[in-house]
Amino acid sequence: MLMQEFTTEVVPAAERFDLWQDISARTYMPHLLRTDCRDDFRATLRTLPLGDVQISSVAFEHLVSVRTTRLIRRFDPEVYLFNCQLHGKGVVAQDGHDRAFRAGDLLLIDSSLPYESWHCMSSETASTVIVAMPRTVLPLPPRTVRRLLAQPIPLDRGLGGVLYRWLADIAARADEFTEADVPTLASVTTDLLASVFGDCLDAEDALTPEARRRALHTRIRDFIDQNLGDPSLSPAGIAAAHGISVRHLHQLFADEGATPAAWIRHRRLERCRRDLADPRLRARSIQTVAARWGFTDPAAFSRVFRREYGMAPRDYRHHT
Repeated sequence: MLMQEFTTEVVPAAERFDLWQDISARTYMPHLLRTDCRDDFRATLRTLPLGDVQISSVAFEHLVSVRTTRLIRRFDPEVYLFNCQLHGKGVVAQDGHDRAFRAGDLLLIDSSLPYESWHCMSSETASTVIVAMPRTVLPLPPRTVRRLLAQPIPLDRGLGGVLYRWLADIAARADEFTEADVPTLASVTTDLLASVFGDCLDAEDALTPEARRRALHTRIRDFIDQNLGDPSLSPAGIAAAHGISVRHLHQLFADEGATPAAWIRHRRLERCRRDLADPRLRARSIQTVAARWGFTDPAAFSRVFRREYGMAPRDYRHHT
């Protein structure tokens, strides 16, 4: 399995914080750590190694992390750390900035500069998705990126919302990915991060054309997923919503050997298949499930479902 998982609960309570310090140093880099929960520090870590890029989801109680000049001289991986806060809040300080952050914010930290962070300054548990990558991998000029160090970026709309859902979904499905998924996960994550920061800096022109293309494609696929239940969803409507031509839209999907209409149908069928396999939804009729995801013709739905999965929807529900 690609994912690696760690928890402090594999050792006695008194040893958990020491274990976490070791895990954190090996996964990221050495820090000076403090906590109010030293007698029984509970934390979990799930890591996806994706070549140069590493995505990890972390959940822990109150924690203070300090990266000093002395620690940097001893070891510096020269990476950016992108912290997408899912739950909890705190404060971060780096490069003259001292900012509070909360759930739904994105933070950028540079391993080569001293910083401090205080997580979960309350009784709730914090959870974060952290993307680590070499500074050379992000297709934006370092001098430009530095302006956003320790500056919380809300991920509540537009491309930021796409990035938040992307990272949250990776965290939730980390155990499903294989080596074959590594190139896609790494490239899409990098391009989305670059596009979000490019928008904040008005520096989108600094992105490579390929990075912009992949980010647009990801944004369009997220738009499709958010609107699958709309029977009127069409290539023309999708193109108009993103300010591009229908021809450009078809070119984006043609690069992956698909068409927009085929992708919509595929995603709708996947949602229907998932609902039909869910025992909690047994009381819903097959027609209701199909209509929920944009299939208005029951006979047509049955035909395309059978063609995709080799059996009728009713038989699929029975067998699963």
